[in-house]
Amino acid sequence: MRIWGKIWKDGHMLRDTVKEEWSDDTRTHKVFRLLREIAMEFDLEVPQWLDANISEFRRTSKTRFTQDSFIERIEFDYLEFQVIEE
Repeated sequence: MRIWGKIWKDGHMLRDTVKEEWSDDTRTHKVFRLLREIAMEFDLEVPQWLDANISEFRRTSKTRFTQDSFIERIEFDYLEFQVIEE
């Protein structure tokens, strides 16, 4: 599995990274692990999965974590999290 993490502000991508996880673990475990790795690289807390994130991710394999998913104040509009290969 390959995941693309992107930080967006005012319609511009500020940072991005791609993380890979090819273990035999479950999809859910891989997704959580890769989100944690992306958050660490961007020096962010790991965002919380809200119902809207879960629903969107199940439908499209992509979601956006906005301020509502973070306890700390973020200096960007959202963190986009997208599966690019499974």
